Amino acid sequence: MSEKFVINVGRQLGSGGREISSELAKRLDISYYDKELLNVASEESGLCKEFFEKADEQASQPLTGGLFGMRFPFGGNSAMNTMNYLSNDALFQIQSDAIRKLAEERSCLFIGRCADYILRDYPRCVNIFISASLPFRIERIARIENISPAKAEEKIIHVEKRRAEFYNYYSNKRWGAAESYHLCIDSSVLGIGKTTDFIEQFVRAKLAL
Repeated sequence: MSEKFVINVGRQLGSGGREISSELAKRLDISYYDKELLNVASEESGLCKEFFEKADEQASQPLTGGLFGMRFPFGGNSAMNTMNYLSNDALFQIQSDAIRKLAEERSCLFIGRCADYILRDYPRCVNIFISASLPFRIERIARIENISPAKAEEKIIHVEKRRAEFYNYYSNKRWGAAESYHLCIDSSVLGIGKTTDFIEQFVRAKLAL
């Protein structure tokens, strides 16, 4: 495992994608980036983490009005100096640069945030999409967040609409479409544990680990 590699995971809300990815990263002894990526982007750019949290996995916003119409000075020699104010596009570029830098430094697992598209030319990568049946996802979200099934379904619809718009906008591909990934798997078929086992076997086989 001396040669660096990257795993990029897309996931439906409630599919267990985060739990599966975290365990997979531990088994492969590689760095894991989900919300942690927002901290990295903030530190690399010198911008407040709140900017990245507000724009997280959301497609481009107009440059006028609201948080992303605020003028904000960029310091240093960043390419972003030429921009007068923040937009989701500007923040996506900063986050993309952070993803590329991390992938150059170490083996990583990235969740969402168009990492598969950003690293499309990376030589050793595995792109995975984790889905699950709607009843499975509703039950998990309702149980984990202690909300009603109706509220869980409402949240799933809202979050997945946002994720799809973000991915489709920045990648020019289709979120969840099989041709965008090396492996698409339904975690409700095998369950979280066995799905993790299956993905680990697939990754090891593809990368000859």
